[in-house]
Amino acid sequence: MSGLNPRQLEAVRYTDGPLLVLAGAGSGKTRVITQKIAHLIGQKGIAPRHICAVTFTNKAAREMRERVGQQLTDVKTRGLTISTFHTLGLNILRREPERVGLRQGFSLLDAQDSEALIKEHLRHAQDADAISPPALQHRISRWKNDFIDPTQALSQAEDDFEARLAALYADYERSLKAYNAVDFDDLILTPAQVFRTQPDLLQHWRDRIRYLLVDEYQDTNSAQYELVRHLAGPEGAFTVVGDDDQSIYAWRGARPENLIRLKDDYPTLKVIMLEQNYRSTARILGLANTLIANNPHVFKKRLWSEHGPGEKPRVIQCKDETHEAETVASEILHLKYAENMPFGDMAILYRGNHQARQFEKVLREYNIPYFLSGGTSFFARTEIKDVMAYLRLLANPEDDAAFLRIVNTPRREIGPTTLERLAEYARTTETSLLAACETAGLNAHLGERQRDRLGAFVRLTDTHRQSVTADPAGGLRNLVDAIGYAGWLRENASSQAVADRRFENVTDLIGWLGKLHKGDFQNKRLADMVNHLTLMDVLDRQDEESGGDRVHLMTLHAAKGLEFPQVFLVGMEEELLPHRTSIEEDSIEEERRLAYVGITRARKTLTFTLTRRRKRYGEWIPSEPSRFLNELPKDALDWGDRTPDDSAVERKARGLSHLHMMKGLLSDD
Repeated sequence: MSGLNPRQLEAVRYTDGPLLVLAGAGSGKTRVITQKIAHLIGQKGIAPRHICAVTFTNKAAREMRERVGQQLTDVKTRGLTISTFHTLGLNILRREPERVGLRQGFSLLDAQDSEALIKEHLRHAQDADAISPPALQHRISRWKNDFIDPTQALSQAEDDFEARLAALYADYERSLKAYNAVDFDDLILTPAQVFRTQPDLLQHWRDRIRYLLVDEYQDTNSAQYELVRHLAGPEGAFTVVGDDDQSIYAWRGARPENLIRLKDDYPTLKVIMLEQNYRSTARILGLANTLIANNPHVFKKRLWSEHGPGEKPRVIQCKDETHEAETVASEILHLKYAENMPFGDMAILYRGNHQARQFEKVLREYNIPYFLSGGTSFFARTEIKDVMAYLRLLANPEDDAAFLRIVNTPRREIGPTTLERLAEYARTTETSLLAACETAGLNAHLGERQRDRLGAFVRLTDTHRQSVTADPAGGLRNLVDAIGYAGWLRENASSQAVADRRFENVTDLIGWLGKLHKGDFQNKRLADMVNHLTLMDVLDRQDEESGGDRVHLMTLHAAKGLEFPQVFLVGMEEELLPHRTSIEEDSIEEERRLAYVGITRARKTLTFTLTRRRKRYGEWIPSEPSRFLNELPKDALDWGDRTPDDSAVERKARGLSHLHMMKGLLSDD
């Protein structure tokens, strides 16, 4: 612990009661968590299997495990749990399925599966056209995060429309139960609910988890707060680490007020502030402190650094979004060739994904390599998930989650009521959904027409299983043609061009499958190939996260937790940052926290850009500088005296100097 500062050391050693560590941006919170794990094991004698550290993303959990492995080389950590909240919840459900009303082998529906189920219920709902499936899905998620069940949602309805939404919520929950399935919100909600009513089960898990550490605590929702409170017990055997100034996820249920609730629920709560920043220069931190001071605070802190003052952050005013992108590209080339800064050290951060398009276009024109974070993974595309579900079901007829995804894709007029009755019958007979479709006992539960449709689906899978197993690429191509999937895409796409692009992805998957079968998987089972493709998806996402020596383009939300030597914070204008919706809904405080997150991503240099006008819906609209720029001390920023025309001249001069520089390098070779 020799490298810890006094506040960090105090946070690591304190175990006498509940502890809240308010860790400012770049203050070394991950190191505190990993060192505390070592302290709990080595000094307090708590077995690793009784320690649990939770965070929010697989990436964060993976990085924490790596840090623990690197720092605790002399400490045995076998049995230590480091996971996301959802993984912890899933483990609880898997160990105790019967206690929460599930059977072994229950299915976990992802967001697309859940939306598909909601769409099926909406097909039969009153005024279905007035209800957006994604909006209803978000509403159900918020209800679950806030511990509101369908009965409560109905009782709280203020009008007929709200009552219809609550009724659809009840239908959705009934289907989940019939399918022996849960969605991602249930992974938190269900354990928290069952711990309320089954004290013996709660005590069992408290005996298993004797010390709990929670990262990014400001991002917890109500259900996560309850889960932590139950597991930590009245003694509060926990350390939670968070930063109220970086709470930027209210739109997905985060409750920064959970930091305040801790003081009410645990009167002996100790609070330790980590204010020394190890990332940024003093000038950058000065801007961050000044900006965030405009938000109300229960816990006040002020970041400081020993990195020296650093360069004065700049503000560049541009004519329009094209000029803005060209200016940033010019600055990037200057940093690369005049100051020898790697492309991977630079990031362009923006409020909304739509802002990326112009930057991508210009960076391509300038031959600047870039990496767009948050792009859709190949395997995350709806069409790929559909076709992969067919492969999964052909490889494993007992894969109920795959069955539910594709039994009505393309549409076969098999409704949710049919599937609920089928699932109930499968549960009582302890068979898979696919196997239950053909048993004689189903006659007592479904009519002839429904049984015929299910039987046709079974025959479809039986017909193609052998051909796909023998010739995966050819067999899958025949299956895709047989179900009319290209036509299904055209029916559900916004345009023919979109449908064509989506079907090209399916063709790419089929081609990949063929290459696998002719290569390393020539003598392997279909299930082995399916598992390999699934693993490739995971590895592909991990590889995407690495970025390489490319300029990073990402939203401010995606940038949280990251840092870069040079940051371009673009679009510093009213109705962009802060966003128009936040202005209309008077939720400026979270937008200010978002700007604070952007500023504190920068280590050495920070550049703000804004435009004089932007094109919206085909019209030029004058832009107004962001109020957040006006909240910063004017003398703390280098506003420059350049007009847009001056910038164009300078940009051309810089471009010529880069060209001459590169010619010189080539002639030297």
